[in-house]
Amino acid sequence: MKYYNLKDNQEKVDFKTATIKGQGKDKGLFFPESIPQFEEEFMSNLHQYSDHEIAYQCMKDFVGEEIPSEILHEIISETVSFEIPLKKITDKISILELFHGPTLAFKDIGARFMSRCLSFFLNNNDKKVTVLVATSGDTGGAVAHGFYDLPGIDVVILYPKNRVSPVQEKQLTALGNNIYALELNGTFDDCQNLVKQAFSDEEINNNLFLTSANSINIARWLPQQIYYLLAMKQWQKYEHAAPVVCVPSGNFGNICAGLLAHFRGLPAAHFIAACNANDIIPNYLKTNNLQPQKAVPTLSNAMDVGNPSNFVRIMELFGQQFNSLQDKISGYSIDDKKTRQTIAEIYKKYNYILDPHAAVAFASMEQYLQENPDQKGFILGTAHPVKFPDAVENAIQTEINIPEAITDLMKKEKKTVEISSDFEELRRFLLHKN
Repeated sequence: MKYYNLKDNQEKVDFKTATIKGQGKDKGLFFPESIPQFEEEFMSNLHQYSDHEIAYQCMKDFVGEEIPSEILHEIISETVSFEIPLKKITDKISILELFHGPTLAFKDIGARFMSRCLSFFLNNNDKKVTVLVATSGDTGGAVAHGFYDLPGIDVVILYPKNRVSPVQEKQLTALGNNIYALELNGTFDDCQNLVKQAFSDEEINNNLFLTSANSINIARWLPQQIYYLLAMKQWQKYEHAAPVVCVPSGNFGNICAGLLAHFRGLPAAHFIAACNANDIIPNYLKTNNLQPQKAVPTLSNAMDVGNPSNFVRIMELFGQQFNSLQDKISGYSIDDKKTRQTIAEIYKKYNYILDPHAAVAFASMEQYLQENPDQKGFILGTAHPVKFPDAVENAIQTEINIPEAITDLMKKEKKTVEISSDFEELRRFLLHKN
């Protein structure tokens, strides 16, 4: 499998190179040269396969022969080593719980897969690698945990000051060792812009072996297809019609992975991009006018993105055809008031606790089903409610139990370096951190 640069389709690389480089020339994202199709027998009989085998079948064509089959099986085993249940909330809306991994967020899947691929590729490399990543919330913790204590790899995480939850902050700042957290006075978009500048900076790249672990990296983005297949395996047990799939969307890597799986043969009646007040894509889907904006802070902070990087991949999937895109995807924007209201109502009616991102998705799905009452579907529960205690506890008027997995973590000291959005500060840190 080859991958081409969406900004320069003459630049074509293999899976290993795309994983290590993160992005191509002119900050372009890599995209698979072909879309491997699932066999109809496989998709119709997912219940006959183990989760491990489903994940392996999902990823093997993208990796090709660059990772030996037995090693890929090991990587898969460590990637899907926790429960990913699909649970009914109402008769028409289910939730895929993606928060049972080590950092209680959906990004554990992509981060674990990528870290292990990168570790394999760099096993005999004599130059230390720096993984540089921007986070609006959960990416940082998942990447920190996935790469923690791996030999020959440093991780530098940029996050917006006062715009991540206390649990999220501890997950990306308390580990230490080879994990460095930079607290930036600005937005997630500022963090992301600094990361992109670093990748195009000649001095930094001459002195460091730099790669990224954001969803712009194919080894983070592609394995997110896995849990859509695992959801379908469970959906097929009690439903015959294809589901509507609603995804809390910020940087659009997650929904892009679901759409890629759909293009490969995953049944889906429709996709919903559930957004908060950062409504760039819902507006685009109505107007065919894409206008990036400055991100505004919300309760669902992981979706506070004003210029979604992965949307170019979605456009590529649809061959740049707006009408085809509009037929398959709807976009909704849910404000904080409606988010709080949804958390409270679902807890009162169904005794189920939604985190703010899942609440945005639930409210979006409800709106869509009001317009399409003959359909059913599932939303993605991308983070555990405990990661957003203030918003959730205020809405449900009940204290959330803290999972054992993070009890000890919350007692640890926060270790960060505060920087501004001036690129020179990031450059100095990267070149002199050791």
